[in-house]
Amino acid sequence: MLLSATPPPGPRPAQRARLYAEAVRHRGLTPPRTHPLASVTWLGPAASNPALAHRVGGDPAHLAESARWIEAAARLPHWGRAHMPDHDLDAGWLLHHLSLALRWIGDELPEETRALLRYKLLLQGRRMYEFAVASEGGWWSSSYWQNHNWICHAGLATAGYVLGKEEWTERARDNLGTVLDLLPDDGSHAEGVVYWRYGVPFLAAHLDLLQEAEGIDWWERGGFLSRTFRYRMHQLAPGFAFNVDHGDCHDRRSGHSAGLYYRLAARYGIPEAQWLGDLVSDELLWQEAEHSGVRPGILPEAYLEYLWYDPSVPAERPTETRAFFPDLGLLAARTGWEDDATLVSFKASPGGGHKAWEASAKHRAERGWDTLDQGHHHPDSGSFVLVSQGAFLAVDEGYSNRKRAAHHNLLLVDGQGYADEDRYHVYRDIPHDRQARQRDVLLAPDRGWAHATAEIAAMYDPALGVRRLDRTLVFTPAGRLVLLDLAEAGAEREWTFLLQTDRPTEPLPGGDRLIRSGTARALVRRFAPLDARVVAETTEVEANPTSSTPELRLTRTLHTLRATTGPSAGAAFLTAIVPGAEPGPAERVGCERGWGVSFDTETVLLSPVDRRIRTAGVSADAAAVLLGGGDPAPYVVAATRLERDGRVLLDVPEPYTGRVG
Repeated sequence: MLLSATPPPGPRPAQRARLYAEAVRHRGLTPPRTHPLASVTWLGPAASNPALAHRVGGDPAHLAESARWIEAAARLPHWGRAHMPDHDLDAGWLLHHLSLALRWIGDELPEETRALLRYKLLLQGRRMYEFAVASEGGWWSSSYWQNHNWICHAGLATAGYVLGKEEWTERARDNLGTVLDLLPDDGSHAEGVVYWRYGVPFLAAHLDLLQEAEGIDWWERGGFLSRTFRYRMHQLAPGFAFNVDHGDCHDRRSGHSAGLYYRLAARYGIPEAQWLGDLVSDELLWQEAEHSGVRPGILPEAYLEYLWYDPSVPAERPTETRAFFPDLGLLAARTGWEDDATLVSFKASPGGGHKAWEASAKHRAERGWDTLDQGHHHPDSGSFVLVSQGAFLAVDEGYSNRKRAAHHNLLLVDGQGYADEDRYHVYRDIPHDRQARQRDVLLAPDRGWAHATAEIAAMYDPALGVRRLDRTLVFTPAGRLVLLDLAEAGAEREWTFLLQTDRPTEPLPGGDRLIRSGTARALVRRFAPLDARVVAETTEVEANPTSSTPELRLTRTLHTLRATTGPSAGAAFLTAIVPGAEPGPAERVGCERGWGVSFDTETVLLSPVDRRIRTAGVSADAAAVLLGGGDPAPYVVAATRLERDGRVLLDVPEPYTGRVG
């Protein structure tokens, strides 16, 4: 498709219109005559989109526009200035786009322009190739889970196929095979949604090039590509315009790629991807471009939308409301897909996810290579994001250079977050056993219960002696949230519960707090401990999201609610967060053993460690018993026995998770 500029058969009037609009978008700009300090990645699509538009429609004005940007980019002595000139993203982007432009319109360019472009691509491709060889085992050359690896190798491959440089394409192909084998089978991505949409389209482009140029079909190699749309879908906020911002996300809009959605829809027959591609291209595209301020951003992918759109694929609105991605330990649950629905996203895993953590440890031990560059993965295991009524209520920090657990909805021990944090790459060179994970995951059917327990004790400084720090999160069918945090240490510690919001929480009578964001509201009720010191303060987070533009600074102000215990060897926080303008009752359940919270028609009973629950009507050997929510049958987690109102409903030798009855 890409090399031959041949899309799937069928009409594509909307995609053609998008391509033509993008082909002329830069006509009022003067190309730079010298390299600006900022990134020049955008020069590539400024040339390739009008090149494809000319190839499609034959308009000589598009040819002239493409030649104008080709000459500007080709006359720059280096691609990239502030960070790793010729050896990183600027070079990768320009190699990809300008090589395609040469392939599509090279025969129609003026001879001088064509010769200049070909010479420049040979020069820059050689520089990129030699750097990849020389730096193997370090930085992006072998950072298999990182967008720089994917983009730079895709650029090298594109130039190699267009210029006939087999050593370039062979190296890029070998890397791509390794990447596909090592990426998580569940399709999740530890760098977060923004870097997913930035990097994964280049993986798809490389696969497209490989299949067309060499007849090698690797689309089914590994499970990542075939499942990654589902990951992206479940990180959509209700209403589809915004994304959950785990990982480095400089804003909450920059997560869409209509072109990639179309390619995944066509290859794997995913109607939801086709539907979302249409929605993005028809309605969300310009909103994201205007409000995110990201460059190049989403608009330059017009060439991918045109070439990857297959009109024969049916389109269906998403309906699935529950998902768990085990590699990243990511649980996502929502009450629906309507604009005012409620969503929670809750995660816990080793740095980069389980597969990357283990594979990179093997690379380090066997080859001495450092392959896990996860500077975009935050110290956020056990944290969650809550969206409801069209607003973000419990929030993530978004993007930071000095990453800290205190920027997330987490817990501090004696005021301290994760060991070795407060730096860009908090997972670099830490002990292998410093891992978080999820256990006891329950996903009831559509719009039902969701439950998981995050184990995060290993992430704290061993000197603190933290023996246990388990967070259990329950999302009810009605969209209420119950959190139970159980902590133990070898000495007395102060334990702090953190809640991050976009606006200050408001105190209510009786010790409750109100989260307010626009017209959206949620009640925060703390059932335990009742004697915690509660403080509301601001937390400032600053980041430079791109090393290629060193003067750029993003700042975000978080409003942090802290609840801190006195010194104790153990602590328990039991908290309910109830979204809605009229949240309804939330009461603590009297438990002889275990912990319980009841709402109007829903009851949550928990005992994630002892696995003994005893109330007036329930006796269970289980981590959780979940009652109500429109289902007459209870749900249990890790249960061997359940007795309700004197009637034995479950008695099994091995722990069972699911519906009883």
